[in-house]
Amino acid sequence: MHEQETEQVRRQRYEALIGPLRTDLFRYAFWLGRDRGLAEDVVQEAMLRAWRSLDDLQDRSAAKQWLLTIVRREHARHFERKRLEMTDIDDLSPADQRKLADSHSADVEDLRRAIFRLDDNYREPLVLQVLMGYSTGEIAKMMNIEQGAVLTRLYRARKKLRSEFQKSHRKRRAI
Repeated sequence: MHEQETEQVRRQRYEALIGPLRTDLFRYAFWLGRDRGLAEDVVQEAMLRAWRSLDDLQDRSAAKQWLLTIVRREHARHFERKRLEMTDIDDLSPADQRKLADSHSADVEDLRRAIFRLDDNYREPLVLQVLMGYSTGEIAKMMNIEQGAVLTRLYRARKKLRSEFQKSHRKRRAI
């Protein structure tokens, strides 16, 4: 009976840790892969890995970063195993589009498209900083790169977004 109690306590600890973060994990996985089904699969696999490794997490305050790292690694593993066709931003359902931004203004649509066109090396740190609120130091740890590299990638991502956004404005004004 003692083993069952221990298992029940472990399940409760897991749910208390994972439950509040599920939405963030899904949002992050969706931004990484641009595909709802893929994001669901990645999060499910990440949650399974988190369950198996739960005893390795020593600092509960680091749980979100730990889980996002698992999601990122699981996303990479998925593409190591097989290459999937990516979903075009224009093909997203209205339900998926709501997850990306609440506003349907032309500016938001232009910005969303520009973010999805960014190379993964630029999009990932940008999403971690802007959507998830991580510092450059935390992003560097999660991505296993130097903080200077994170700063460079963020600078380049913003520069590319600014350029894309200005192009789309010029096109819209010309119409």
